[in-house]
Amino acid sequence: MKILRTVKEIQAYAKEMKVAGKKIGLVPTMGALHEGHLTLMRKARETCDIVIASVFVNPVQFGPNEDYEAYPRRFEADCEKLESVSVDAVFHPEPEEMYPEGFSTYVTVEGEITDKLCGAQRPGHFRGVATVVTKLINLARADEAFFGQKDAQQVVVIRRFVEDLNLNVHINMVPIVREESGLARSSRNQYLSAEEKEAALVLSRSLKRAEEAYAHGERNVEKLKSVVKNTLNDEPLAAVDYVDLYSFPGLTPMYTVAEPALLAIAVKIGKTRLIDNTILGKERA
Repeated sequence: MKILRTVKEIQAYAKEMKVAGKKIGLVPTMGALHEGHLTLMRKARETCDIVIASVFVNPVQFGPNEDYEAYPRRFEADCEKLESVSVDAVFHPEPEEMYPEGFSTYVTVEGEITDKLCGAQRPGHFRGVATVVTKLINLARADEAFFGQKDAQQVVVIRRFVEDLNLNVHINMVPIVREESGLARSSRNQYLSAEEKEAALVLSRSLKRAEEAYAHGERNVEKLKSVVKNTLNDEPLAAVDYVDLYSFPGLTPMYTVAEPALLAIAVKIGKTRLIDNTILGKERA
């Protein structure tokens, strides 16, 4: 597996692969890799000749009071995991390589897909995501890029700017990977104490109860949200950031679920902010 640390290195590698006629798959990550990430790599391997992963903790998507400095960085361990799923190259730049002195260009996606959910809770977050993902897609000359459903709003935002900017890449959304307990896999899970990890199971449990209500015919948005909120409120360690339900992928408000819908939650367990979601009804391509 090649380790690429500079813009020039990844550009040269991608050019070489393109000249050889290879189809390139990109999996952007911030490292601290887990089975969810590795599932994305395997999906990329199924459809692409070359798989490039990035391991880059992107400073511009973190707010001033968020966990940028504390975010886990374990590059050597990450490389072992990447090699185990046959990734061809990993791009691991320093922040100043991606944002050199004088950097002043950002990608901003405006409108109702970014003014809610994590976009409302984390001002500037999606500007940072859109900027770094645009750069990574261009640097890797990616034909396909792979992201997890756990960050469903992020996928909607990325698909929006890819279409708006005419980027020649297909964006794949891969279903959430969960631990046996039901907890959605996340790099931030390692912040949790044993007690907090047990408490965090309330996220998936609340969504499952809403899924059951939907399966039994409940279509009222407020009632479905109430099922989730009532379950979350039963857990003393859980502080709810949001519980929301919107059309998917449009993220428009709904009163009744008459089309595919994203039921998304953000909850703080102790000091750790976790997100999870489920899609009610069949996702539209």
